[in-house]
Amino acid sequence: MLILFAIATYMALLIQTAVPLWFPFHALIPNLVIILTVDLGLRHHSALAALMAFAMGYATDALSGNHLGMNAFLTTSIFLVTYEMSSRLLVTNVLVGAITVFLAVMVAGLGGVIFTAGRGAVEEINLVFAQLLLQALVSAIIAPLVFAAMAGTKRVIGLPDELERE
Repeated sequence: MLILFAIATYMALLIQTAVPLWFPFHALIPNLVIILTVDLGLRHHSALAALMAFAMGYATDALSGNHLGMNAFLTTSIFLVTYEMSSRLLVTNVLVGAITVFLAVMVAGLGGVIFTAGRGAVEEINLVFAQLLLQALVSAIIAPLVFAAMAGTKRVIGLPDELERE
């Protein structure tokens, strides 16, 4: 499971860092790392999954060049909230996952703006809210495809679903 998510995160970070150089509409690029984090929180309830969520955020920090630790904190927080939600609701279907991805992208984006802008956060939020809303919507639409790809890959390589073992 760890190697699968590490490879998926590497590919997601490649896409998220390379595509904006060629594609002018940054808001249409889904936040694939958040989608993978929500997938971890919905389906993998272990300390290793929490560590993987932290590593995914830390890798995002390393490649983004922003404040080191911000994405690690936000990604780990999103994992923990998703984990608690899935264990309390006992529902991990695609609709819940897509809604969670939408909210997580909004929280991560707004958290990043607040953390980096400081006192000028209110003006910054007004400027980026529409773009963030569009990115969250695109991410929520793409999320079921990523969930299905991860589940299919786990089946092909013979990894059982974490929730089936509990």
